Amino acid sequence: MGDLKQVLRREEQAIYRLRALYQSFGYRPYKMNKFEEYDLYAHNKSFLQSEQILTFTDTDGRLMALKPDVTLSIIKNAKETAGLQKLCYSETVYRPSGAYGGFREIMQAGLECVGDLDLFATGEVTLLAVQSLASVAGRYLLDLSHLGVLTGALDELTGSEQAKRGILRCIGQKNPHELAAVCREAGLSEDACKRLQALAKLHGPLPETIPALGKLCPNQRAELAELEGLHRMLETAGAAEHVVLDLSIGGDMRYYNGLIFQGFVDGVAEPILSGGRYDSLVAKLGKRGGAVGFAVYLDLLERFDRSPDYDVDVLLLYGDECNPAALHKAASGLRDSGHTVRVEQSRPKGLHYRQLYQFKEGRLEHFEEST
Repeated sequence: MGDLKQVLRREEQAIYRLRALYQSFGYRPYKMNKFEEYDLYAHNKSFLQSEQILTFTDTDGRLMALKPDVTLSIIKNAKETAGLQKLCYSETVYRPSGAYGGFREIMQAGLECVGDLDLFATGEVTLLAVQSLASVAGRYLLDLSHLGVLTGALDELTGSEQAKRGILRCIGQKNPHELAAVCREAGLSEDACKRLQALAKLHGPLPETIPALGKLCPNQRAELAELEGLHRMLETAGAAEHVVLDLSIGGDMRYYNGLIFQGFVDGVAEPILSGGRYDSLVAKLGKRGGAVGFAVYLDLLERFDRSPDYDVDVLLLYGDECNPAALHKAASGLRDSGHTVRVEQSRPKGLHYRQLYQFKEGRLEHFEEST
């Protein structure tokens, strides 16, 4: 990786590490087109990060879209096989960026596990989400939730879909006062409201929060067993300390079910990773089985990594009377030592370098460390 850092941008380095990680677990690289028919995204806009999509008319008259998402395309185009399909990708998507405004090309890496899912497959994907964060940051955290627990609890309390949506919105916003108002409007008891408020506040390490969740939602035995099994896997892998339970993480119930998660790194307020289980989307696209996966949003790394972005390690300056052969030999010696070297007569405006050298009277002289 030391040599690669000389030639790869920050995003490219991250993609290289993530791709190596996923393939070490047997995930097969998946390559796709840059565009799909617009209808795929128009019919599933609530699954997308943004409803704004770049479109164009193809030569055959079809309305096409520059790809704003990878998961939809994978599920639509992947061939069905027995067992599991384990696919990883590094792709460019096209969507608005809140950090910079307007549409941008955004590098995204991630994976999808599709087919006959079990606890191990789901746990492996969750572990890879944690390890993905570890590969790009020194300090990181994965927030984990379970929509099955929430929807099960809501089904016990009310049959109103409008009330359920309002309650989930308030839980996602961690807003106990509005949650109480929604509960009153839905005719729920005070005890039911307090139970939902406790769910909204539940946040912390899995060994502490899973038992508390079991007391609040005792009838969701299968979901609680899944969380307990997941915790054991993460603990065995030494990753449990980087995972917390947070039921405020939301997801559209028309697509998501079961586990959902978001990953954060120090210095970036918004999630740099998101994913979960989305069996409902698989069924809507006419495919069998379940699916779980996640994406890492590499454009956010620019805000995480604040280290200087150098154009070159060494700027080597020379004068008019310089011997070209001797200058070339001196620059080659620096490159042989592992440095990238730019040779100029004067300092280029806006160039960032780590070290400044001057070639004078047949020898190298060191002047400065970084700009």
